[in-house]
Amino acid sequence: MSANTVALAYLIASVFFILALKGLSSPLSARRGNMFGIIGMVIAVITTLTITRNWALIIVCIALGGAIGAVVARRVQMTAMPELVAFMHSLVGLAAVFIAIAAVNNPASFGLPEILPMGSKLELFLGTFIGAMTWSGSVIAFLKLSGRMSGAPITFNGQHRVNLVMAIVMVGFGLWFFFSATTNWTAFATMTAIAFVLGFLIIIPIGGADMPVVISMLNSYSGWAAAGIGFSLGNPMLIIAGSLVGSSGAILSYIMCKAMNRPFLSVILGGFGSEGGAAVAGDGTQKTYRSGSADDAAFIMGNADSVIIVPGYGLAVARAQHAVKELAEMLHKKGVNVRFAIHPVAGRMPGHMNVLLAEAEIPYEQVLEMDEINSDFSNTDVVLVLGANDVVNPAANVPGSPIYGMPILDAHKARTVMVVKRSMAAGYAGLDNDLFYMDKTMMIFGDAKKVVEDMVKAL
Repeated sequence: MSANTVALAYLIASVFFILALKGLSSPLSARRGNMFGIIGMVIAVITTLTITRNWALIIVCIALGGAIGAVVARRVQMTAMPELVAFMHSLVGLAAVFIAIAAVNNPASFGLPEILPMGSKLELFLGTFIGAMTWSGSVIAFLKLSGRMSGAPITFNGQHRVNLVMAIVMVGFGLWFFFSATTNWTAFATMTAIAFVLGFLIIIPIGGADMPVVISMLNSYSGWAAAGIGFSLGNPMLIIAGSLVGSSGAILSYIMCKAMNRPFLSVILGGFGSEGGAAVAGDGTQKTYRSGSADDAAFIMGNADSVIIVPGYGLAVARAQHAVKELAEMLHKKGVNVRFAIHPVAGRMPGHMNVLLAEAEIPYEQVLEMDEINSDFSNTDVVLVLGANDVVNPAANVPGSPIYGMPILDAHKARTVMVVKRSMAAGYAGLDNDLFYMDKTMMIFGDAKKVVEDMVKAL
């Protein structure tokens, strides 16, 4: 291919990526958006193969990686999707680091001068440290989300000062690499090693409640790492695709923080985790609650005019989405208006509940976001909360609460509230929930799937 043809092909692929993002903005067009993304990536890969002499080796690697990815994707449970996403982010960051190492080791093979110009050094520096931090941070997120590491914040005295000092030292070595007349491997390797460690230290103090923000933040990091390497390689496709991922991830992180009323920098520095935890789960006072059975719940919902179902992580763990669809269909047959209320940070990653409900083929028009449905709770007969906790916690309206100001689903305003949980344990943020102790609330204990199936039978 000529240079102009390559540039045109990359431009066409970039347009498909933009169309993919546009399609993914709505559940109705998400499948088409995914297809646009696939087409764009196929064009980009084929174009790259035509301008390299090592296409056979690349095809073998693509086949190997694709086979591994296909096996993992088929085996992974929907409940494990957040940690899978975190793991994929780590691979993107590591790829950026490896490409940077290869470019520094053999610039000529990337079309760069043997003595790297300062501009290329700066781009490689940015791509390397962002990629390294993305890898190590994503590994911690994967371990926390998968349960291999405690979701509680891991902190120590002077943690932020240590992070600041390491960041300054890392930048110092980066500047040494930048201003060196020849390739300075000592500076480059030290800078990269510090970036790996810094990625670990930045994520470990972040508590489980902020994991949705971490996921979107790492997504953004992986994009900027790719864009930085794209500048080094003079590859417009990497620059455009990386910028799209980086900017969309940053916007999503902002949306997540806004949904939790959390300053973005506070989340990144682990501010939420330092306030949460078991210490705030309760004040030791014995509280009373009312419990009931699935039969009781079925009778109440069957005689209601309107029901709002609030799904949470407990629904994902129990894999109850198909049972919930059956429950909704049964209530519809009885003339009950059933809708689903989705909080932006419900579950363990952005859109987690939307994905589960879409998998069960629940009609999109029944699934409403928080801003669309919050005003309807006060006119609703019954709210059924399935495994959600923090996103319906009225403590968000109490000054002094660790989650004060966080936008929540106003389930407490409904005439009757029914909550399905395994126990009275606190949620991921470590906070007790006053909703569970209200006179209008009935607790139903058990596995969400089993409880919902019993409701269907009773109906």
